[in-house]
Amino acid sequence: MYSVKVRCKVCNREIVGKPSQSVSCGCSNMTTIRGDKISAVDLSQVVMVNSVSAPEKKNHLTQEDILWQEERRQRKVRKLDFEVR
Repeated sequence: MYSVKVRCKVCNREIVGKPSQSVSCGCSNMTTIRGDKISAVDLSQVVMVNSVSAPEKKNHLTQEDILWQEERRQRKVRKLDFEVR
């Protein structure tokens, strides 16, 4: 997980978020980072220094696999009729 880094304008402390615990600056604004969530009494007093970037999605299928899946998706469902006695 990528770390989030913010600066509290009230106390000028930079806080680096950790994935397993919450980190706080401790001033009257109480800027807190829990994982990738940021909270504070006044968020206008918080500056993002480094934010979380979303990981890129990688396609693990080959071109042949993708074509096979598309052909399979285009198939019609065959309905079977049974006699009920």
